[in-house]
Amino acid sequence: MDKDSKEALMVAKELTAKFIEIRTVSPGNFADVFPAVYRVVRAAIREGNADAERQEERE
Repeated sequence: MDKDSKEALMVAKELTAKFIEIRTVSPGNFADVFPAVYRVVRAAIREGNADAERQEERE
């Protein structure tokens, strides 16, 4: 597992735990919600990395 995947996993876990704390998600549907949260976080990290690379190329 690469660094970005590990980071996405940690962030998705924390977000899902927060959703459980504020009762947006129940522990019973964690398995349904977590993969979607992980995909969104992973996509955001990839997009951020791509933006950073494009900016570095311009400099």
